Amino acid sequence: MTKRLITLLVCFIACCASSFSQINTSRVMLMGRNALYYEDYVLAIQRFNSVITAKPYLSDPYFYRGLAKFYLEDYAGAEADCSLALDRRPYNAQYYTLRGLCRVNMERYDQAVEDYRASLEQNPMERNNWHNMVLCYMELEKYEQADSALDSMMTLWPRESSQCTMKAQVSLARKDTLLAEEWVDSALVLDNYDGGAWSMKSAMLMKREEYADAEMALDMAIMQKPRIPGLYVNRALARFQQNNIRGAMSDYDQAIEIDAGNYVAHYNRALLRAQVGDDNRAIDDFGFVLQVEPDNMIALYNRAILLDRTGDYRGAIRDISTVIESYPQFWAGYRQRASILRKIGDVYGAERDEYRVLKAEMEVRTGTYKVQKTTRKKSERNIEDYNKLVVDDEQSDLDKYATEFRGRVQNRQTELKCLPMYVLGFYAKEHPTRRYMPYSKNVEEFSEENKLEQNLLVCSEEVALDSTHMEFHQKRIVQDIVMGQNCQLVMDYYIVRDFESSMSVLDSLVVSVPGINPLYHFMRAQVRTSQIEAQPVNENELRLCYFEIIQDLKFCANSLPDFPYASFNMGNIYVKLKDYPSAINSYTEALERDPEMPEAYFNRGVVHILNNDTDKGLADFSKAGEMGLYQSYNLIKKHSANNKR
Repeated sequence: MTKRLITLLVCFIACCASSFSQINTSRVMLMGRNALYYEDYVLAIQRFNSVITAKPYLSDPYFYRGLAKFYLEDYAGAEADCSLALDRRPYNAQYYTLRGLCRVNMERYDQAVEDYRASLEQNPMERNNWHNMVLCYMELEKYEQADSALDSMMTLWPRESSQCTMKAQVSLARKDTLLAEEWVDSALVLDNYDGGAWSMKSAMLMKREEYADAEMALDMAIMQKPRIPGLYVNRALARFQQNNIRGAMSDYDQAIEIDAGNYVAHYNRALLRAQVGDDNRAIDDFGFVLQVEPDNMIALYNRAILLDRTGDYRGAIRDISTVIESYPQFWAGYRQRASILRKIGDVYGAERDEYRVLKAEMEVRTGTYKVQKTTRKKSERNIEDYNKLVVDDEQSDLDKYATEFRGRVQNRQTELKCLPMYVLGFYAKEHPTRRYMPYSKNVEEFSEENKLEQNLLVCSEEVALDSTHMEFHQKRIVQDIVMGQNCQLVMDYYIVRDFESSMSVLDSLVVSVPGINPLYHFMRAQVRTSQIEAQPVNENELRLCYFEIIQDLKFCANSLPDFPYASFNMGNIYVKLKDYPSAINSYTEALERDPEMPEAYFNRGVVHILNNDTDKGLADFSKAGEMGLYQSYNLIKKHSANNKR
């Protein structure tokens, strides 16, 4: 009887444990989705990681983790998670939809089309997927398929004007402007309040130089879409062409009020302000443009002209000289600089510039005069067009992929550089977004062996100590010397930044004590690195120091196979030496010893990028971001864009 009761009790406990586990993972899943809702994407990824670790057979945690990565613009990582979700549950239309969006953002349009088709097979009434599939066909220049898909949409939604505007887009891509205009007119017949159709109509009227009608069309578009800055920019151009400078300025003001970072609005408003004599505020606008694009020589030359007009001759000469360095045959620049040099009494400099212009004019053979346009595209950088208004490169509002996955992307600017070396210390900095806690049994035993007053820790980042802590360690140095606490003495010297004394103790220990603990070699590499950073040496001495550091780290890594931090630090030193293959090998070795080290993925990603292997770099950044290093996502965004170019 007792045996039976015990058996029943065991079964009951097992059921309770199973039930508790189910409730627990459900709660963590809910917490992750809540974090997604509140746009805390890094925390959400951590929550879904926990569920995946506990129950890797579930599909939703992979999907939602992919969704968080999508918000962070880690499209490759999000695509991989959607694929893992589909492996577990292949008939979920939502998974295909998100993976399609990821592939669109990676410009893999043919694969995106496959995903949209799969999604539409399960849910043919999903209009966003039809819309996105048409745009993918257009990117692939498969206009017949795009037309066919639009015909299907018009069957499903016969009274929707958006299909007509997309038909117009396809017609424009085929260079059939007449048919495009017919489709736009059809859209306006179906819905006279379609802002997108009015916007397209205005673009067509602008091309025909029917500026008054274009302005009326933009009035209608703005009435429906009052928060689109590009519409105000376009209307400003239509008004400028009708000599309505005040109206154009008002539109640029409105565009900047909606989007403070609007480049075109700032640039064109600066030109108009200069035209009406508002020079100081025009200089401010060009200053903004130059903050966004420091190498924009056209904006720099315009600012130079304004600085000349406001009496800042030195500033004007500085700006013009920078422009001439980039465009040595920009003769208007030489003339302008010569004029300013005369104003400050530098006659010799002025005559030198005037002679260059005169010599060039004698060598130039005149050609046929061409009527100059009053505008230039944003991507055009001909310095001779410095006084022309800017228009955006042609892109329709319709060329935006529809998504129900809305969210703010975290854009914390991150520099492409390696994270710092691991160090031994008494104070470890906490990182709330990371699940990885550096730890070594070797260090724990080393700390006990040397009877240290404080536990020695592996730190991924050193903590800045206040004066109280510094005084404590300064006073303890005397005690260390008296008590013969060599290990603690090394660390106390290091903490108070007396690197020479710390190195002296380490050198004597390593040389005099046979079979000394390999961690002393790690510490010596740590102190020597800090010493050369604090006291720079010449290049030859620096390389010699780096090779000595590598020898210490190699000794430690070979002696302690379960201590990955020596290999990681070796990778950082190889990066300083620009030996990227060796750095990659060192980070890989660190990951073989500890596959959960996010810093090793991050640094290896940096080195792959520096070594022009962007795909591998992005994969490593994705893994580092998944493990809590949110800085990775800004680098993924930047270098994914560079990879597309």
